[in-house]
Amino acid sequence: MAQNAQTAQPRRRKFLRPSVVLPVLAIGAIVVAFGLFWFQPWKLVVDKTGNEAIPTASGPPPSGTTVAPNTEPIVLAQGDFITHEHGTSGSVQLLQLADGQRVLRLEDLDTSNGPLLKVYLTDQPVIEGSDGWHVFDDGRYEDLGDLKFNKGSSNYVIPAEIDIAGLNSVSIWCDRFDVSFGAATLTPV
Repeated sequence: MAQNAQTAQPRRRKFLRPSVVLPVLAIGAIVVAFGLFWFQPWKLVVDKTGNEAIPTASGPPPSGTTVAPNTEPIVLAQGDFITHEHGTSGSVQLLQLADGQRVLRLEDLDTSNGPLLKVYLTDQPVIEGSDGWHVFDDGRYEDLGDLKFNKGSSNYVIPAEIDIAGLNSVSIWCDRFDVSFGAATLTPV
């Protein structure tokens, strides 16, 4: 009878022991922390909004240039964004300032925020649909820096040593997942 009383008591399950539960919880916490770091899901609902003014020259034109002594920038090329991985709209202009400096200007940009978003000036064609999502790091591209605002207007200085010949498109590039959020073809003016 005593033996039956012992077997009648509920058995303690082996997987509920602290020696099993604590390591599982620790591994779960590490996986969640890594997932939050890598995907940064809050950026889907948190926007970075700003509006930088159209840039102006900061000094006299360099000697030997044929840039007019006008303080207004000259539009060398322009285009409109199309959607790739995330809904994207707005326009882009390639500007030359009176001092010879070149600036890429994003105007009225509206796209999703995301981890490691960059502005790429590239030689790849802008292709609509999912076929165009992954091409902008395949050929020649120049990383102009982190996307300042996912909503609004911003300026990106193109360093003087960059030869822009053949660079005819712009991508809002997610460097974390190697995908274009949106892109625009630069058409000479």
